[in-house]
Amino acid sequence: MFYEPGVTEHNLPHDPFKACVIPRPIGWISTKNKSGQCNLAPYSQFNNLTFDPPYVMFSSNQTATGVRKDTVVNAEETGKFVWNLATWDLREAVNISAQQTPYGTDEFELCNITKEQATLVDVPMVKESPVKFECEYHTTIRLPGNPPMGTVDIVIGKVIGVHIAEEVLTDGLLDIKKTQPIARCGYYQYTVVRDTFEMIIPNMSADVLYGLEGNAARNRQKNKENEESSNN
Repeated sequence: MFYEPGVTEHNLPHDPFKACVIPRPIGWISTKNKSGQCNLAPYSQFNNLTFDPPYVMFSSNQTATGVRKDTVVNAEETGKFVWNLATWDLREAVNISAQQTPYGTDEFELCNITKEQATLVDVPMVKESPVKFECEYHTTIRLPGNPPMGTVDIVIGKVIGVHIAEEVLTDGLLDIKKTQPIARCGYYQYTVVRDTFEMIIPNMSADVLYGLEGNAARNRQKNKENEESSNN
């Protein structure tokens, strides 16, 4: 089959676009507004962007009434937000926090989960989540779309603090089998990651491999080597 989005019909009972791009990491984002009210909401368009320094992004459609989401407003106004890893054990809380509630509603209380104060930013984290990123707001890229929900805000933040629970580490590696992260699929479907496999690109230099690994220390060492080489 072939269709042109917004031009021709796909003639399926449900739009297939989001089901084609899977699985999508969940940006379970906590913020606080200028009045000190806490907010927590999941976004299925979330990812990391680079590693030295680390940046992340999440994108948020407007509501059916054309209003920007609370998370976007709070991140822009305060300059801070936290990403919390959405896990299998926390799946029900993640789902509850997705409800569209009146501005100022505290989803931590709605989900019956525990607030944990972040170290560097004045934003609560999900204590039960094993991995958290404290983020400084960087910028918003606003993509135009068809009203009322097509317009999207892409929020980019710099990660300035990382929390990893000791119990999800195995031999110095973050153990996916212990965290069991959930991810968004198409329609109303989710998946959980419990198994992994490794593939290392053949015939690649160590420089390429450290970039794929996201090794910030090796990247800085390489920069030092490049500077010394250019000075000789």
